[in-house]
Amino acid sequence: MPEFFSAPAFSLWAAPVTWLELVAAVLAVAMVGCNMREIHWGWPLAIASSLMYFGVFAQHRIYGDAALQLFFAAVALWGWFQWLRGHRADGSVLRVARLSLRGRIAALLACALLWPAIAFFLMRFTDTDVPWWDGFATGLSLVGQFLLGRKCIENWWVWLAVNLVSVSLFVHKGLWLTVGLYAVFAALSVAGYLAWCRRMVPAP
Repeated sequence: MPEFFSAPAFSLWAAPVTWLELVAAVLAVAMVGCNMREIHWGWPLAIASSLMYFGVFAQHRIYGDAALQLFFAAVALWGWFQWLRGHRADGSVLRVARLSLRGRIAALLACALLWPAIAFFLMRFTDTDVPWWDGFATGLSLVGQFLLGRKCIENWWVWLAVNLVSVSLFVHKGLWLTVGLYAVFAALSVAGYLAWCRRMVPAP
């Protein structure tokens, strides 16, 4: 990692904020702004921010979230393609839509299974001290990323849950800039939901 990025940019409550964390946070905010407006350039911003946050989280032993950033970077390529060329099952253009009842049940079931599975994996194979908090954020983020890529409006509620839990996690780790970032993300999750409600095509 270049020395510039690992160097402290400033301190918050006696905790150093590196240039890596600062740049990653700025790119992440820009990414969410693009997502809210359905601007596909948010996906390459997601790749860059995720790779940077991989370094930040690994340094602080938040291994689930660190590994998640690599997943985000890879899935962002898929999401970018979906937003540019994706279609619904009926062949129609991919637009903002709600999940069916079956889709909502499947999403909730995926969250319920991924959370403990990842938490137990972290407890078994890493030295993390926050397996359940980390597992929750990681598991639900996998679901949220898939729903975002398919423009399902429920992705914003999943991200709201992730962001609120992540605020507590990063307070525990002393990542104060990221605490503020995820508090902003929580507010943007609600704003994003409202923005997508206005963009959603009414059901026939």
